[in-house]
Amino acid sequence: MERKITFKTSPLTLVGRNLKLGSPAPDFSVVSQDLKEIRLSGFGTKIKVISSFPSLDTPVCDLQVKEFNKRASGFSEDIVVIGISKDLPFAQKRFCQENSIKNEIVLSDYKTSSFGINYGLLIKELNLLARSVLIIDKNNSLRYFKIVPELTNPPDYADALKNLEEIIKNPLPAAKAGLVSRCKPCEISSPPMPQDKIKQLLAGCRGWELLEGKKILKEFKFRDFSEAKYFLDLVALIAEEQGHHPTLTLIYNKLKITLTTHATGGLTENDFIIAGIIDELEG
Repeated sequence: MERKITFKTSPLTLVGRNLKLGSPAPDFSVVSQDLKEIRLSGFGTKIKVISSFPSLDTPVCDLQVKEFNKRASGFSEDIVVIGISKDLPFAQKRFCQENSIKNEIVLSDYKTSSFGINYGLLIKELNLLARSVLIIDKNNSLRYFKIVPELTNPPDYADALKNLEEIIKNPLPAAKAGLVSRCKPCEISSPPMPQDKIKQLLAGCRGWELLEGKKILKEFKFRDFSEAKYFLDLVALIAEEQGHHPTLTLIYNKLKITLTTHATGGLTENDFIIAGIIDELEG
């Protein structure tokens, strides 16, 4: 199902992973104002308050950064406030210098849209980020996630801060059982997954088929070639970040995705992790 917001009442489509509260927060890669790669994992066990917005050149976004910068001045050292947009790092640096933004780290998703895709905040029609506030606790769980439904409206600052107070009181919920959220490096000496385990995990995957006992396959159908290619690019970005690459076969409006672990000659948990992320991309 497509996720929609509006811009002056006109509908816009959000693409990327469809995350649930309480799930592990996906890592992502953005760019600092001095053009260095910054990853979510680099903030360690701090509570992360992340504010996304379309562009610093609009009044609502301008105010959003200033407001979170002001609020952050009263936070403890174990809380980091991060602002993310697709503005170029040079523009972000100029804005922060001109407005004395010192309590909020403003970063750019211009290069690969890694943050937008991993959090389902990339606006397809504009290639900009939706306006949102999310909070990730010390245990790297996604505890708060609010997308502003109308792009020209500001976020609900009071609601975000109220939830932050609750998360500070309870930063470490019990981790949910199941597959980890990131692929592990493959080892040639590792054996493939046994068939009973494959069948167990396959039962939790939407529409994936088992091939030859050592591959899983799913076919996606789109309106036209452009739509199919767009989804392929989303999958390719996630696969590269995870270090686990599927076989992607694109024939006009159909995309066939095949997963296996070549290093082991069969299926591993990595294949099911990628399958789950691809299902999140589909929505």
